[in-house]
Amino acid sequence: MEHDHAYKRLFSRPELVADLLREFVREPWVAALDLATLDRVGASFVSADLRERESDVIWRVRTAEGWLYVYLLIEFQSTIDRYMAVRLLVYVGLLYQDLIARGEGLSAGRLPPVVPIVLYNGERRWTAAREMAELIAPGPGGLERYRPALRYLLLDEGRYTEADLAPLRSLLAAVFRLEGSAGSEPLVRALALALRTAREARYAEVRASFLTWLRRVLLPGRFPGLQFPEALSEVEDEVMLAERVKEWTQTWREEGLKQGLEQGREQGLEQGREQGLEQGLEQGLEQGLAAERRMLLRLIGRRFGAATAEAAEPLLARIARPEPFESVGEWVIDCREAEDFLARLQTLLA
Repeated sequence: MEHDHAYKRLFSRPELVADLLREFVREPWVAALDLATLDRVGASFVSADLRERESDVIWRVRTAEGWLYVYLLIEFQSTIDRYMAVRLLVYVGLLYQDLIARGEGLSAGRLPPVVPIVLYNGERRWTAAREMAELIAPGPGGLERYRPALRYLLLDEGRYTEADLAPLRSLLAAVFRLEGSAGSEPLVRALALALRTAREARYAEVRASFLTWLRRVLLPGRFPGLQFPEALSEVEDEVMLAERVKEWTQTWREEGLKQGLEQGREQGLEQGREQGLEQGLEQGLEQGLAAERRMLLRLIGRRFGAATAEAAEPLLARIARPEPFESVGEWVIDCREAEDFLARLQTLLA
């Protein structure tokens, strides 16, 4: 949810919406839009049974002719919703109801086009149906003509490769590149480019929202538990950023190790008083390893999801020495896909 809220704030500015349309929506109708007229409209609607529903962001923009409005309904997703097409059908219907009631956006009594866009950044590739028809069971001959028709435009960030993003110089492309960076070096390069882009004059109004997303969503996702300085916005040199990332990585590891050792030491001393020093220290070491495992499982869950943490738990239980945990911690940061992380963990134990 933190990611979705941060994206909503980013896309409250027309600069990012213009980037989205200009660089990532490769359809002919985009050329007919006057992007200078982008105007955000209210996203809250009340259905007939008085249950409030809220879409993420809605924008309208004039075409080059100046009179026809194209409404863009943008949904932000970090998880796959099997019935996204149904959800968007409801939102589009409520939007049209609202436009009819207010008499807005009508051209010769006809409703304006609406383009539902789903912006997805989850680890797995999107698999949900993109058309309503795919979700409706077939019936006897002739019933198909009564199926509601809706198709949404999917932008799956994970499908964009570095080759796709390299020619682009927008802040949105920099955000996509950051989210797709796996490992310290790609993260440093993406950070440097993003910070330089954010300081361009055209992004003056959106810069604060971008930096909030960077400090509260992206970096905490890579280095859970750390705080990131406001002064980060002034840094764009790759050498300095490499040092920062190195410091964050080391601090993250040390904090986790310290937490595990302290917990194990306390439990070990308590047991040592009751059972004898040697036995207590042995149990204290195991308690320390157990604390490290719990910490890593929390980080794995935050980075890759609960299913990956569940799959990793029996593998981590087989590690009986503290040294390998340092490598496991690095993989949590460096691996982009859960499958890659689990494969490395299994190789370690082979």
